[in-house]
Amino acid sequence: MGMGARDGCINCTQATWKSNSFTGLLLVLLLAPQAWAQCQILRCNSEFVAATLEVGGGKEAGNAGYCSALRSYALCTRRTARACRGDLAYHSAVQGIEDLLIQHRCPRTGPTAQPRPLPQAPLSGDACFYERGYVQREGRAPEYLHCGVFGDPHVRTFSDEFQTCAVPGAWPLVDNQYLYIQATSSPTRGGSYATALTKITIIFKNWRECAEQQVYQAELDNVPPAFADGSTSSGERRGQHSLRVRSQAPGRHAEIWAAHIGTTLVVRQSGRALGLAVRSPRAIVESYTPEQDVQLCVWGCPSSQRLDTPHALPTAAAHAHCSALLPSRDIYFQACLFDLLVTGDMNSSSSALDALEDARGMITDPMKVHLRAAAGVRVAPRLPALLAATLITLRLAL
Repeated sequence: MGMGARDGCINCTQATWKSNSFTGLLLVLLLAPQAWAQCQILRCNSEFVAATLEVGGGKEAGNAGYCSALRSYALCTRRTARACRGDLAYHSAVQGIEDLLIQHRCPRTGPTAQPRPLPQAPLSGDACFYERGYVQREGRAPEYLHCGVFGDPHVRTFSDEFQTCAVPGAWPLVDNQYLYIQATSSPTRGGSYATALTKITIIFKNWRECAEQQVYQAELDNVPPAFADGSTSSGERRGQHSLRVRSQAPGRHAEIWAAHIGTTLVVRQSGRALGLAVRSPRAIVESYTPEQDVQLCVWGCPSSQRLDTPHALPTAAAHAHCSALLPSRDIYFQACLFDLLVTGDMNSSSSALDALEDARGMITDPMKVHLRAAAGVRVAPRLPALLAATLITLRLAL
């Protein structure tokens, strides 16, 4: 037998020993639940064992099902990391996962194994129509909250805080038990430091008999009047659909109704930016776990990413333009001035105007539509003040 063959055999033996040792350790951990009270590693172990039983013996390198189960296992351990700090069983499991990912040549990113749902009683009545069921149970309509994201981007949170954010890249806007929304910001044209929403992804999560997972995705210059699979409705029950899409201007506007969670979403393009408006019941908005701790619509953007109005004063032309569109001196007026100042693009003002119209359609109390911008700590703008003022003046003069 040649040297290469002997080395390969030794590697095979070591890999098999590691795999068998990890499996043995896993069984020991499953049989000793009393070792920890708060740490949830036992649940992670059990879910992994159940997932690999469904995969069967297909553990060859690169097996998609086995790799998905390993990634789910790794995700579960990360979520319980804080409670398991210092727990030997937890750290052994983490090291075992790392070894198995390498051994089976599993990509570290990709789909994860979905946990097997617990048996549930069939739904009845209006359970798939949130508002109708809520009224029957509580005798009143649910409390609805509104979030708007638009422009550079500006965020009106569910708690009616207003922020302007420097958040380039992809960020979660909503992440709860039923719904996931992600927005991507990119630099605007013209070489300025301004950003704008260029992509919005909405995932309606599978929920019992009411809705299967459905994805909606919009990009700049492409706001489709349908879900990603081409359908305009799904989740039919008692002659009605739990999810529907319609459009007043295909390619520029889409309105999505999710009846099973009582939620309405509007995606639109205004100028060279996308915008999103959400109306959702408080119980749905608050159905998140501690791990879902980044949601711009819930908590706003991180404090290090928040911006205030630039120090440069708007020109008379910019002030007159925004005043004509937005007479009330509220957050939408301030957003209009901000976007004109940092982009020099007159069309950027349409984002604030459309966001205000969406807010009017989603907030039942007219007195709560207009928010006054709260005084806060001023943060250095992304454009030098003099450059910004000069830019807007030149643009408006052309």
